[in-house]
Amino acid sequence: MTTVVPTSEDDLSLSVVRFTSELAWADAGPEIAEPQVERLCVEAQECMVMAKLISAKIVQQPNDRPALRLKILFNLYNLLNIPYGRFQVYMKSLNLAINGKVAEHIVPSFKKIDSFLKEWNIGINDQRELFLTISNVLRESKSSAKDSFKFLAKYLATFSGEDAHAMIEAKEEAARAVVEFVKAPDMFQCDLLEMPAVGQLEGDAKYALVYQLLMIFMTQRLDAYLEFQAANSASLKSYGLVHEDCITKMRLMSLVDLGSSESGQIPYALIRDTLQINDDDVESWVVKAISAKLLDCKMDQLNEVVVVSRCTERVFGEQQWVVLRGKLATWKENVANVISTIQANKVPEDASQAMQGVMIR
Repeated sequence: MTTVVPTSEDDLSLSVVRFTSELAWADAGPEIAEPQVERLCVEAQECMVMAKLISAKIVQQPNDRPALRLKILFNLYNLLNIPYGRFQVYMKSLNLAINGKVAEHIVPSFKKIDSFLKEWNIGINDQRELFLTISNVLRESKSSAKDSFKFLAKYLATFSGEDAHAMIEAKEEAARAVVEFVKAPDMFQCDLLEMPAVGQLEGDAKYALVYQLLMIFMTQRLDAYLEFQAANSASLKSYGLVHEDCITKMRLMSLVDLGSSESGQIPYALIRDTLQINDDDVESWVVKAISAKLLDCKMDQLNEVVVVSRCTERVFGEQQWVVLRGKLATWKENVANVISTIQANKVPEDASQAMQGVMIR
């Protein structure tokens, strides 16, 4: 029968130190080994005591001095040489930044997250915790909505179709990502539709409408949104979405869709009907799209068409790759024709110069 003896974390750590020390000095004989084992155990105990003192110092700082506590954590981070230990201290710093409302002290470090990840070499669960916490820090501090959304999307991208059970925990955050994208007046492109964590919302009783809203903003035009809003206005308000703001964004995204669908030329009348605006407002909406860097185009006022040279794709999936491949093939063919024309014109020119040389001699 096995007897379970309760031990503290320190007891376990010291037991490991003692065991490994005895193994290391086993061949030296008891007279030499015992003092060395005791020395290593004492050193380990001193280290644990020091760690406790540091933790206590951080915890016991007055609540009205979170910036000082954060500074102590930063110093502790720099003292540590163990990568995973650094990650744990960084996570403590993130939580302190949220609770103490001192996010401005840690936000600049977010630019180095990619290099931190290489150093820490953490697993997928730790990555999820990191990305979600950073997103929350940025949201709570009212920093860049784009950056908050970026880290929330990174969190959602860590879920694959295989871990369906784990994805359940991401439903609420997936719905939040959709709402944040729709709310943002300066975000017109995202990969949410390709993420399994977001895809699960389609068949969810609570969040199916959120998924439908995302589909409309990413693949349809203003008329589809207006129809959806008329049937679900209460739900949209419950998510904090403002109808007028949604119309503005949907008009721009509809204009982008026209730019990618109409063979490079969009008649003014089609813009007017699609965006449901007056004739006099067509050019101002085109200017808005240009200002938002959604379109590169010229307005032919005489013929009342917009000539599009580039437009932003709302989604960039398999279909967009096929279109891009076709464009590259066309450009390659055009360049080859230009080269052939230049070479063909160069031969007579060289021959003419040679004939002139003969005549001169």
